[in-house]
Amino acid sequence: MELIDQFMSFGLTRQESTIYLTLQINGELTGYEVAKLTGISRSNTYNALAGLVEKGAAYIMEGNVTKYTAVAFEEFSNNIIYKLKGIQEKIISNLPERKKEADGYVTIKGEEHIINKLRNMLNETESRIYISVSSDILDIIREDVQKLIEQKKKVVVLTDSPMGLEGATIYTKDQVGRQVRLIVDSCKVLTGEITDRDFSTCLYSKNQNLVDVFKEMLQNEITLLQLKEKEPDR
Repeated sequence: MELIDQFMSFGLTRQESTIYLTLQINGELTGYEVAKLTGISRSNTYNALAGLVEKGAAYIMEGNVTKYTAVAFEEFSNNIIYKLKGIQEKIISNLPERKKEADGYVTIKGEEHIINKLRNMLNETESRIYISVSSDILDIIREDVQKLIEQKKKVVVLTDSPMGLEGATIYTKDQVGRQVRLIVDSCKVLTGEITDRDFSTCLYSKNQNLVDVFKEMLQNEITLLQLKEKEPDR
């Protein structure tokens, strides 16, 4: 179940996630009622309920009978995020300075990691980007691209179905597929294809020769698209 897997991203076990969802749906419940509704053994149910309370995902309702209630997910998740941000700040302030990146080639595998790299590269942009992606990938990173436009940075987009992004220079391509092409500040490039969740692969590099090659390729493609717009019937 997708919700269960998503709850687990916030540090809950599968049983804790199942019980949290049960409390969310049914309101205040005793441990016995939770076990009956979920089919989880009573001993495991009480262990999981104790885990939920310890992690801040459930409250104990004191009374003649002990009951449990789910903490609102927005509150619970915000508390996790606040904690992580605090830890992040401490790590960043104490982390030794990173050695300068070599101008080599880095392989990034998996759709999630590729999208994360796309977003991080966009957030690191100082002056301009050239990006060629399909409209569905563009939708995922739309807010990041929009932020660059609002910051008055140069944004050039090649995509198959442009929607919105006023302020960007947009060129419409007939076929993009699931290819990814991103050049940031004429010094970083990400190229590859998102074919499926686990086996997608992209290459990231700061090698100037490679960046120049892909920049020229995109500029040539833009020139062809401009000619096509001027002479649509040819």
